[in-house]
Amino acid sequence: MDFSGIIKEVGGQGSPTDFKEGNEVNGQATVLNGGGSGTFAELALANVDSIAPKLKSLSHIEAAALPLVGVSAWQGIVENMNLSGGQKILIHGGAGGIGSIAIQLAKFLRAYVATTISTDDMDFVKKLGADEVIDYRNNPFEDLLHEYDAVFDTVGGQTYTKSFKVVKRNGIIVSMLEQPNTELMEQFGVKAVFLFTQVNRERLTQLGQWVDQNNIKVNVEKTFSLDEASKALDYVKDVHPRGKIVLTI
Repeated sequence: MDFSGIIKEVGGQGSPTDFKEGNEVNGQATVLNGGGSGTFAELALANVDSIAPKLKSLSHIEAAALPLVGVSAWQGIVENMNLSGGQKILIHGGAGGIGSIAIQLAKFLRAYVATTISTDDMDFVKKLGADEVIDYRNNPFEDLLHEYDAVFDTVGGQTYTKSFKVVKRNGIIVSMLEQPNTELMEQFGVKAVFLFTQVNRERLTQLGQWVDQNNIKVNVEKTFSLDEASKALDYVKDVHPRGKIVLTI
């Protein structure tokens, strides 16, 4: 689980790390089956390989919201797609946590960015830099977009399968939700990848260097106190927020 905070204590005697007590860090904490208690607590256990120095340009609230969504976007667009200037990418769910970071990253790489969203999110994604915005409820994106180099799918289902019609031959679809459909891959001559996010220090550091230099907007919708954890979970379930929900201590 994602967090941002200050190191209270560093490992056992002789533990190999350059982190020290008092350092500000963010990353992911160990969850129950890994020997830790997650981050719904005042103290959390984290492996040194899953944290990095907190980004100078972000508050602790923003830094806590970044690791999973930021690394997901980084793995998908930089590592899997190797996206570059002049290429065209369609990002599904551009107003969500992963999608909003993905738009900003793709624009930094000077790609042309189209995104699917609901009408209420149109102004938000335009401010992030999206070149073309499609209301998925009223406009079938597969009829509007053609010959795209890449699709980043954070929605899944029929959105994923229809995306094969958008990508040009030898293009790529990276999905956060769907396993590669070999039949569609062969039919359209497209590479498809299922992305399993792996947050580690190297990726957090690379992501952090980009974020600190480029005034990135981290989409935090609402904060709750630790005592309101159950209320925060209900909010996520009932409201389906656009941005991240953060517990503060």
